[in-house]
Amino acid sequence: MTLFLVRHGRSLVDPDRPASEWDLDPAGFDAVWELRGSGRLPARAAWFCSPEPKAQQTAQLLTDGDVGIVDELREHERAAGLLDDFPDRVRAAFAEPAEPAAPGWEPLAATRERLLPAVRRILDVHGDDDVVMVGHGTAWTLLVAALTGREPDLVRWASLGMPDVIEVPAALR
Repeated sequence: MTLFLVRHGRSLVDPDRPASEWDLDPAGFDAVWELRGSGRLPARAAWFCSPEPKAQQTAQLLTDGDVGIVDELREHERAAGLLDDFPDRVRAAFAEPAEPAAPGWEPLAATRERLLPAVRRILDVHGDDDVVMVGHGTAWTLLVAALTGREPDLVRWASLGMPDVIEVPAALR
């Protein structure tokens, strides 16, 4: 069994709304359809996604099957507005996970505390099945570190495409 963590497609950025409310950018649909036809995702799997619109819309483009919406799979919560130093703030969040890296940001420790138990429940229920989860780059980076016992791969985080896939084989969890 392999866990496939899909980062959503390109967002339609609206600086006046929180990122958790952003939609998928129609100009990025081709990249999502390309991923669908790439063979990088399993033909048969249990599918789940974050409740955020961009994740749900990505999942709808990737599969014709049912997709379970799981609230706990949402991204690291951040206040509205774009920060010029966003990558540095995210790195600071990983360096000090118990502290908010910016005003209105959820501490990464809180993200991990909601995300990891939900993912473990899904994996327990689906035992031998491949599982695809559509969600977010920071949450998936945090999750991979928690599942594998490794340090968060911030180089990988910085290089994630929109969309992109991280595979976590059962042997690594």
